[in-house]
Amino acid sequence: MRVFVKNKHNENLMPCKPSKARKLLKANKAKIISYKPFGIMLLQETSNYTQETTLGVDTGMRHIGIAITINNNKVIAKGEIELRQDVKSNIDTRRIYRRSRRNRKTRYRQPRFQNRKRNKNWLPPSIQSRIDNTIHWINKFQSLLPKNTLIIELGKFDPHKLINPDIEGVDYQLGQSAGYYNTRHFVFERDNYICQVCKKSKDKILNTHHIIYTSEGGTNRADNLITVCSDCHTSENHKIGNILHNWMLKGKKVKQYKAPTFMNIVRKKFYQHFKDINVTYGSTTKPKRKELGLEKTHYNDAIAITDINEVFVDEFDSYFKIKQFRKKKRSLHEATARKGRKAKNTTQKRNSKNTKKITHKKYGIFHLNDKVNIFGKIGFISGFTSGGVYVKDIHGNYITIPNKSYKQVSLKYIERINNNNNWQFIPHLDLSVLRKGTSCQKAG
Repeated sequence: MRVFVKNKHNENLMPCKPSKARKLLKANKAKIISYKPFGIMLLQETSNYTQETTLGVDTGMRHIGIAITINNNKVIAKGEIELRQDVKSNIDTRRIYRRSRRNRKTRYRQPRFQNRKRNKNWLPPSIQSRIDNTIHWINKFQSLLPKNTLIIELGKFDPHKLINPDIEGVDYQLGQSAGYYNTRHFVFERDNYICQVCKKSKDKILNTHHIIYTSEGGTNRADNLITVCSDCHTSENHKIGNILHNWMLKGKKVKQYKAPTFMNIVRKKFYQHFKDINVTYGSTTKPKRKELGLEKTHYNDAIAITDINEVFVDEFDSYFKIKQFRKKKRSLHEATARKGRKAKNTTQKRNSKNTKKITHKKYGIFHLNDKVNIFGKIGFISGFTSGGVYVKDIHGNYITIPNKSYKQVSLKYIERINNNNNWQFIPHLDLSVLRKGTSCQKAG
């Protein structure tokens, strides 16, 4: 990945190679202005020659692909950004905590109903978070590039057509269970009043069962419900390893329509926020990526979106990975009070939900989400214990002591690289690239 450059007047110049940036910094001819992504500012006058750059963005509900190209054939940066998927579950947990707190003898927090007025632009927090983070990173890369053209892949979907391709007219106002007393009766009729697990329960009491539980993102639509008899629909059979759980692992797959709905919302918001954008669609991106001979990844889709004709890559080309880290827990209490408290719940002060940092006489200060080097691997501090820390890589996997099963790691094994905000940024080697001076082969 290239290093972004600004002149001494804070104007964007063409990105340079890391080796050149290293020499400028060592000679005190430049200073660092950004770490994620890495950028420098020159401290002396220089020519302001620039070229046209193209920023391609592959939008999505979970990941964003980013690619920057020049000369219509050279990729100078590419990577993917992982968006948060836990916003809704965190809000649900907070709501449960507050409701339970109002029903027991503890410090009282009055419900707030008068200050929650929603304007016409209101969106659910889980969707708003994804849109805000997408716009943030697009603006970030645009602010570092000279003469950039923004191309975004957007989608326009009709979820009704995805469910029923023949739908038309007034049918858009009717659901799948139109004409039935309720959705439950529609599901029974659809399944011929037969249990879908044991297939022999026509004369038994029937229930509707969620294929994907609502706690895991499932809906109450008919296509997420099946008919199950009372003999199969028990709490014991819901447990891991029993009938319902095993049947669900190998059973019916339910199509989710959250992503198409999200992309429709994103389309509208992007047209409102970005005044000058070029839009492309997936039907164009896929053939272009195959023509360039690129594998299916989010950043390769972004490369194809830039409408590049041929891809030239460096010998040790790499891509970056960005992921957001949750550093704070804002709930005012815990679901279960800790043992050993000396004060009653009515007078107990707010608990410290996160330890922000620890100080060690020998090893120094460590903060939450610090980037560290441990056993030759790059990781991030995700929590603290009395004798050490927890370290995860950017994919969320714990980095542990070799040949040990516990997750805690002593501070003596850790080398701190730098402090972090709530974003994790790390480069990866792209093993699919070719040798220097060659281009990707076109697909036949």
